[in-house]
Amino acid sequence: MLEINQEEQEQLNEELLLEALHQENIMEFREEFLNLHPYDQAKFYYKADHEDRLKIYQYLSPKEVADFYEVLDLEDDENKDILAEMEPQYAADMLSFMYTDNAVDVLNTLDKLQATSYLTIMNKESAQEIKDLLHYEESTAGSIMTTEYIAISANQTVRSAMHILKNEAPTAETIYYVFVIDDDRRLVGVISLRDLIISNDDTMISEVMSSRVVSITVDADQEEAAKQMRDYDLLALPVVDFQNHLLGIITVDDIIDVIDEEASDDYSKLAAVMDVDTLDKNPLSAAKKRLPWLIILLFLGMFTASLIGRFEDTLNQVSILAVFIPLIAGMAGNTGTQALAVAVRGIATGELSEESKWKMVLREGGTGLITGSICGVLVVVVVYLWKGELFLGFLVGFSILASLFVATLAGTLVPILMHKLKIDPAVASGPFITTMNDLTSILIYFGLATMFMNYLIH
Repeated sequence: MLEINQEEQEQLNEELLLEALHQENIMEFREEFLNLHPYDQAKFYYKADHEDRLKIYQYLSPKEVADFYEVLDLEDDENKDILAEMEPQYAADMLSFMYTDNAVDVLNTLDKLQATSYLTIMNKESAQEIKDLLHYEESTAGSIMTTEYIAISANQTVRSAMHILKNEAPTAETIYYVFVIDDDRRLVGVISLRDLIISNDDTMISEVMSSRVVSITVDADQEEAAKQMRDYDLLALPVVDFQNHLLGIITVDDIIDVIDEEASDDYSKLAAVMDVDTLDKNPLSAAKKRLPWLIILLFLGMFTASLIGRFEDTLNQVSILAVFIPLIAGMAGNTGTQALAVAVRGIATGELSEESKWKMVLREGGTGLITGSICGVLVVVVVYLWKGELFLGFLVGFSILASLFVATLAGTLVPILMHKLKIDPAVASGPFITTMNDLTSILIYFGLATMFMNYLIH
């Protein structure tokens, strides 16, 4: 019997589902669709056209749609368009069945008027939970936390805690950690599901819980939450206010989204693109996002051109110098971008302390000297063999050495300085550093050439 791979199986499932949809075979469609993993359900739903999605809403309940809608990674406009396809009450019910943090993410993509209209017709309990999270600032721990967690009291037995766990587990986003609170809802401990199961039923929670709880304040940046969960290997991180009241938890699936979002954001800034994640179908929209940086770089490039113009007399007397401009500028730009990537990564991951930052500066400076020296010596040899000009070779070689050293230091120091000034270091984008290093390398090259003009003219 021939085995079929995953791609072929997905294609087969899709064909069966489409056939059931088009033949209006509700029972067959529901059976096939609900047997799929929510991720596969979301993929099929996203690929379906408008007419097929309208049938899906007829065949599935809001709860069943909510289960896979949470998996979808949609752009803001896509969210608006898809929710507009549904009957308002259907959409509101679907949002109420989603985990609160995910429903908040969806509503944040809508206009205030649209979000309010869904909250108005939603059941009051779900609407209130969502409203409580909507007011938290974007990209903070509060904006990504969920309120579907299980909390127990330190003054109860394991038996009663297990009873609570069984009752609340169906609506909780995770049950692997159970958080312990006092009478004022202050976070006092945490106990794992494993410890609950193996503990004696009559043991008090206060005796088996861990009072060393890693938590984060509600106004902390989401990147800080991601670092804490990474450093402590947590599946869930409790979120507290300034008085240590438990407000919610951040789960690992949301942190994975944060890591992906932050990495994408840093990559976009390094490439001088507004949002590399957004695949704009409209070239005008894509151009509008890229133009601001390109215009800035255009003017910096014009400044570079005017700088070369100031050395016009030097070029007129020794025209061979023009041949090496792209070589020196390109080497400096590439080296600066490499150093920038190392520095931004170190800052973004939190691996760099104040002390290690200056160690990195020294290391990168040393790296610039070594790479510059090797490349400089190679250039001296090549220029001498090519043109028979030893001094010209020394001039170009030393210019490369100096340019690579300066470019490496700039690529390291600029993001560190920006971080000190509370500016995202990724804003020191690759194209920006490259253009700045073009300026410095040309200044070094032509400055040296002008100083030693007498040795270049025969």
